[in-house]
Amino acid sequence: MINKMELKFSASLSNEILARQAVIAFISPLDPSLEEINEIKTIIAEGVSNAIIHGYELDASKDVFLKAVIDKDELELTIVDYGKGIVNLEEARMPHYTTRPDLERAGMGLTIMETLSDSFAIKTLPGMGCKLVIKKKLAKETISYGTTC
Repeated sequence: MINKMELKFSASLSNEILARQAVIAFISPLDPSLEEINEIKTIIAEGVSNAIIHGYELDASKDVFLKAVIDKDELELTIVDYGKGIVNLEEARMPHYTTRPDLERAGMGLTIMETLSDSFAIKTLPGMGCKLVIKKKLAKETISYGTTC
C-alpha cells in the first residue's frame, strides 16, 4: 500500500522543525527505530535548511515543498525549492564546500544526506531551483529472545 503527504511552508528556518515533526508523525505507523528516526530527522533538517539558506537566501516570502511517500518499507522524500539552484553541482557535493561561510555552515549537508540515505539524487538548474529525492528503507526490528536449555 502506498501512502503520501505533501507540505508547503514558508522558507523560514523555524519551519524546519515542522518539516521534521510532520514526516516523523507520518512514518510512525511503520514503527521506525530510534536510529531511523534520528537519521530521517537529520536528512530533513539538512535538505530543508539548504533550500532556505542557499536556495532562497533566507527569503521567508518563498515556499519550500516537501513530499513524503511510503511504499511498503521505503520512505521517499522530495524537497523542492524554486530558488537560485546550484551552479556547480560537482563542487557543491564536495565535503566542506559552502556558499555561506558567513553563517558558519560546515558544508557537509549534501554529504550527510547522501551517507544516511539508501538513494540520493539532486536535480538543479541555476536560477530555477533544486529538487532532492531521497530514499530510505525502514527495516522492521526483529526481537530475538534466544534459546534456553
